[in-house]
Amino acid sequence: MTAVPGTRQDPEPSVRKPGRWSTPPRPVWEEEPSRAGQAGKGIALGLACLAVLFPLWIVIVTSLQTKRTIDEAGGLVVIPRSITFVAYQELLSGGQVQRAALVSVGVTVVGTLFSMAVSVLCAYGLSRGGSLGHRWILMTLLATMFFGAGLIPTYLLVQALGLTDTYLALILPSAVSVFNILVLRAFFMNISQELVDSARIDGAGEWRILIGIVMPLSRAVIAVISLFYAVGYWSAWFNASIYLTDQDMMPLQNVMIQLVQKQERPVGLSAQINTGQLSPLAVQMAVMVLALLPVAVLSPFVQKHFKKGMLTGAVKG
Repeated sequence: MTAVPGTRQDPEPSVRKPGRWSTPPRPVWEEEPSRAGQAGKGIALGLACLAVLFPLWIVIVTSLQTKRTIDEAGGLVVIPRSITFVAYQELLSGGQVQRAALVSVGVTVVGTLFSMAVSVLCAYGLSRGGSLGHRWILMTLLATMFFGAGLIPTYLLVQALGLTDTYLALILPSAVSVFNILVLRAFFMNISQELVDSARIDGAGEWRILIGIVMPLSRAVIAVISLFYAVGYWSAWFNASIYLTDQDMMPLQNVMIQLVQKQERPVGLSAQINTGQLSPLAVQMAVMVLALLPVAVLSPFVQKHFKKGMLTGAVKG
């Protein structure tokens, strides 16, 4: 563009296309942060990350140390001196810990699938305004969030159903979360009704609409709720402590509690610990790492769905 003599023309403002890692545009009413503010935020976030990661670092490092290193450090090890995987090899070579890990994996997989099936079906039915008795069912579910029967009636019910000393006792008492159902329901209600109506006009039934339209559009919230259920089943220990008496059926969390509290040692490790080949502290830390590993591995893959899944499902509708 050529400038006209005697006139002043401002240069055209450059338009910066937002990139993947670019900072989103700041609102006009929000002031630019000062250097002191940015430095304070960085220090606060750094201290928060350190408070979270430092204990985890100690647990991992201690689980990889020899008995001599742990004895010289007087307990927990901060700076590693030598790396050994003896504790993990012994834990995964068979015995109670390996069996407990398999029990936890099985309960988590089966329980998550069952809980998601019940939650999705219930949430979809409650999201349809014309479904039979959906308002009364919704009020009943909401009432359970504020009023509970208590531990003793729940235990008597599980015992009357013959679920004690069975793996179903680890799944059914905590199979459904009303909060998760409400989040799913809110997300389903935000799906375009015109899209559902067009599918119904084309002859699609409720099952076809749910499986072919609603669930593919709800991948974010389904992934988040599935992670919530999976973490709940994997970390659960209370149901096993009151409903199970057979030690061979105990999940990994209960074995870890017994090991940390030194009530008893896992089968297959007593000889190594008594002879000094293994440090009891290294075994305890190794069991903790095994208990935390699945959650730490799965969380990053679902992290991108948290904002869309939780905020859209909990705020809208």
